[in-house]
Amino acid sequence: MIKKDLRQALALLAAGDWQGAHAIVQEDEASRLSCWAHGIVHLMEGDVANARYWYRVAGRAFPRDPSVKDEIGALSAALEA
Repeated sequence: MIKKDLRQALALLAAGDWQGAHAIVQEDEASRLSCWAHGIVHLMEGDVANARYWYRVAGRAFPRDPSVKDEIGALSAALEA
């Protein structure tokens, strides 16, 4: 997945459109950043078990008190790094 696509998914997540973001991130299961975004999608959806799975695939620890807003910010910063 190219960064532009992931940025678009992040913009959709920030706007509350987890379904639109899901359509983008599910196309790339190889990228750790995309898998992290996939986990955030499922956090937003309310499917914590699935979110935990995607965090594991992304190689990230699942946050103790997950905040979708904080996770979007952290992923956005990681994407720009």
